[in-house]
Amino acid sequence: MGDRFQAVVFALDIQRIHMSTITTKDGTQIYYKDWGTGPTVILSHGWPLNADSWEIQALFLASQGDRVITHDRRGHGRSSQPWNGNEMDTYADDLATLIETLDLNGITLIGFSTGASKRIDASITKHLAAERAAVVVN
Repeated sequence: MGDRFQAVVFALDIQRIHMSTITTKDGTQIYYKDWGTGPTVILSHGWPLNADSWEIQALFLASQGDRVITHDRRGHGRSSQPWNGNEMDTYADDLATLIETLDLNGITLIGFSTGASKRIDASITKHLAAERAAVVVN
């Protein structure tokens, strides 16, 4: 697996890899990675992980021509560690803010555990206009 993994890493154009943060309405910093170009896939991690849990999948998808966004949910990884807002509705609000800030459209949202709960699905659907619609895969 090591040689194939290295081949995927080297196949990516380093200029298409971006890591940064956005700020939510309550001031929480949400860390995200934005890799590749093409149709957008958002990979949403489960509890208690972070964006790095998707590293192999993100590298593969980006090397195949997709734009891949992963993020550290509030209270996880490199995002802020606020006392409040560590529940599903706020997680969904944060994800909607990320989608809106990055002006993403035609999204495929893939998640597991807390990253794919029915409340995340319902809240994302509530927040996003039809042109930003997400396909949610659990």
